[in-house]
Amino acid sequence: MDSLRRLLPLAALLIAAPLLTGCAGANNPADPLEPFNRGVYRFNDTVDKAAIKPVAQAYKAVIPEPGRMLVSNFISNLDDILVTANDLLQLKFAQAASDGSRFLINSTFGLGGLLNVASRLEKHHEDFGQTLGYWGVGDGPYLVLPFLGPSSMRDAPGLYVDTVTGAPGHIENIPARNQYYLGEFVHRRAALLDSEKVLDEAAIDRYDMMRDAYLMRRKNLVYDGNPPRERYYDE
Repeated sequence: MDSLRRLLPLAALLIAAPLLTGCAGANNPADPLEPFNRGVYRFNDTVDKAAIKPVAQAYKAVIPEPGRMLVSNFISNLDDILVTANDLLQLKFAQAASDGSRFLINSTFGLGGLLNVASRLEKHHEDFGQTLGYWGVGDGPYLVLPFLGPSSMRDAPGLYVDTVTGAPGHIENIPARNQYYLGEFVHRRAALLDSEKVLDEAAIDRYDMMRDAYLMRRKNLVYDGNPPRERYYDE
């Protein structure tokens, strides 16, 4: 599982690279790989309906909300290590001090991160893909990764870096590390069960909505909620 998680982003990049020119006829300029992406999307959807979603539903049914909150706090606390590192890479020193303090406080007084006792300190979301964007690297074509879902030619390598350098990646016991990745994957999928009802009930192309929502969210994150105004020809 660990090896698969690390290699999937790079594998998708290698598969997609030859298609950069072959898919030039796609309608959306941000998604020149649309035929390839839709194929991966259909594969992911099939696997999700057959295995991942039922497991996530069982997890949500068995683990009460307070228990899921403890798991969420623990995952978020480990994530704060990467967030702090990317704060520093983006020269956001005040934010790094805040996020680093969150991790230290929750790791000590919050029972290893199970309790969010530092809730008064704002939770930020920074990753290496955003760091690349901060330094001017464009997001590139939209890319759907096997099992992992929406990404881009910039964010996929960023995900690989975050996975390799993150705290779980340094767990020496391989079975324990794989169990953590699997548990985190199921927990994050369970957290999406309620929100995905909007997609199921809307009379729209689900693929298009997921792509547009992902690209918009990533743009907002890179620019800290203040993206540059789009320029139109009629202006």
